[in-house]
Amino acid sequence: MHLLCKGLNLIIGHGMNHQQLTRIFESGATDDPLDEIIALVTLVQPTFDPLLLRQLHHDTARLFAGTYPGFRASNTQYHNLKHTYSVALATARLLHGLTCSHHHDISIQIITQALYCAYFHDTGLLMRTSDQGLSGAIYTQNHEERSIAVMTQYLESSNLTQTFIQDCAAVIRCTDLTLDPEDITFPSSASKLAGYILGSADILAQMADRCYLERLPFLFQEHKEGGLKAHDSAMELMQDTTSFYHNIITIRLEKTFTNTAQAMQAHFHTRWQINDNLYYTNIGNNLGYLSKILQTCEDKMECLKTFLKRNPTS
Repeated sequence: MHLLCKGLNLIIGHGMNHQQLTRIFESGATDDPLDEIIALVTLVQPTFDPLLLRQLHHDTARLFAGTYPGFRASNTQYHNLKHTYSVALATARLLHGLTCSHHHDISIQIITQALYCAYFHDTGLLMRTSDQGLSGAIYTQNHEERSIAVMTQYLESSNLTQTFIQDCAAVIRCTDLTLDPEDITFPSSASKLAGYILGSADILAQMADRCYLERLPFLFQEHKEGGLKAHDSAMELMQDTTSFYHNIITIRLEKTFTNTAQAMQAHFHTRWQINDNLYYTNIGNNLGYLSKILQTCEDKMECLKTFLKRNPTS
């Protein structure tokens, strides 16, 4: 086993209670996911500069808070800062898991591309100060291209090369569920792997969220404001969620992204001695519970709400 896959002496082992597992899943060893992201990146590449990640994390928070010049505060409840941080954490975990499961090094180039894009992948839903409208959700359709524009502005101000920027554009496009990655032109093999990592992390972080079911009505509202007409109601979206996962998402994770998501198993085993892919387990729990309460409530949204008690904004 690689030395980098032995962890940081934070192994807890089996027999953890639900609260401990939730804490590990949501943030790692501390309450701040940035600590875990930095720890994992340091395991993968000890020479990686943590100050870069701290600045990126800080600037993303400013973007979503509306304190970054030229941007309003985020006002989308599904694609919010918490989601962005959870995707960044899932990205770092996949980088670590791939290092351990494939027994090869993940380059600093791949790490940098994957994490920059994780932080910026939904910034296209932020409104600039010059934008008209009440919500960034109006940009839901093709918001990935707006995210690329925001990221490009940031990267150019950081004096990063056009080659790096072009690579990152391809990586962010992997989060567009309407786009087949086979149709994406990847400028490099590094950007392709980074794209597969981010595309997988974005899906896993959303659907494994412990408040995923409570947040689905927020997703419907964003779709509605953005002009997407796939569903007529939040209930209809929720009724279609299980088939959406099995018929579309699993194919994207396992075939399109070449099962990159399975590297989570190696991550949790080597980092925490947990012989489980907690993302897949949580997704299964979410979908199982959704199926159960839909059978009870049928098409009655008020009934459904009585079973969804978690606070998705906390």
